Amino acid sequence: MQNSIGSVQQFKTSLAKLRVLVVGDVMMDAYTWGRVERISPEAPVPVVNVLHREDRPGGAANVAINLNAMGVRTFLCGIVGNDANGKKLTSLIKKQKINTQGMVSLSTHVTTVKTRIIGNNHQLLRIDDERHNELSNVQNEQFIKAIISTAKEHKVDAIIFEDYDKGALNKTVIEGVIEFALANNITTAVDPKKKNFFSYKNVTLFKPNLHELENGLQQAHISTNEIAALAKAFAKKQRIQSMLVTLSDKGIFYGDAKTSGIIPAHIRNIADVSGAGDTVISVATCCLALQMPASQIAAIANIAGGLVCEKSGVVPILLNDLLQEIKHHSILA
Repeated sequence: MQNSIGSVQQFKTSLAKLRVLVVGDVMMDAYTWGRVERISPEAPVPVVNVLHREDRPGGAANVAINLNAMGVRTFLCGIVGNDANGKKLTSLIKKQKINTQGMVSLSTHVTTVKTRIIGNNHQLLRIDDERHNELSNVQNEQFIKAIISTAKEHKVDAIIFEDYDKGALNKTVIEGVIEFALANNITTAVDPKKKNFFSYKNVTLFKPNLHELENGLQQAHISTNEIAALAKAFAKKQRIQSMLVTLSDKGIFYGDAKTSGIIPAHIRNIADVSGAGDTVISVATCCLALQMPASQIAAIANIAGGLVCEKSGVVPILLNDLLQEIKHHSILA
């Protein structure tokens, strides 16, 4: 049964009652901001004079931060290396007041760090420091146990799979957690990548972007006219209840057993699209857990994704900004 949330105040109050667990690839987003005034004499590249450096939790951790920023009680299960960056990342996540009891530290892993060099408010370069190590059978069991233990103890309403193809999520982990969620009537939402695309069966929501859908289905240049039929066939095959496909500047597609459509993007001053997908899955999952209608879920997620694109770097949604936009566009009173 769909929920009758008719106002932004009801929406805000309902969000504060939710408990959401994020499972997936956590990483560090490192930023170096600077000023560019000349080109290097050594090579045709800009010279960045450093003004400021900052480390932020990224990947699945950024999804958790988005949820936390909306007033949702948030829990995070991910894997870090037993290294300095892993310890620093876990500490940064805790400072955001996000529960990290489901975080697992492994000596076989290296904590992923993505470093963005920003000059004159434009991203000039990204440096990725990462290693892709598969989990062993013992580590799979350890991770699944940590996830289920956290979900049980805190009686979560929803579980988000945040997959970046970095190794935390594999077929064994995915199937183990989905089996638990189904048995306990917990909403499941997926932000997929290519490797595990077909491993997510029997989930409530599946949210690729258009490029990920093309990669997953191995079909290039899917037009907006083709999305509905392809999404419906994929959802039926995978036993997925609902689909969202983000379409960049063309908006967002939504579809479930009863309805489908495309909501156009709102005109924005785009500064940086980094992290927009994290915001969309966070907001959409909350709306889904609150049993809102598919078109309303898509409309609110569409606004949220656009709002964070106006900010430079990977940043969370600001709840008051979201509520104002929802009211402005008459999605809720």
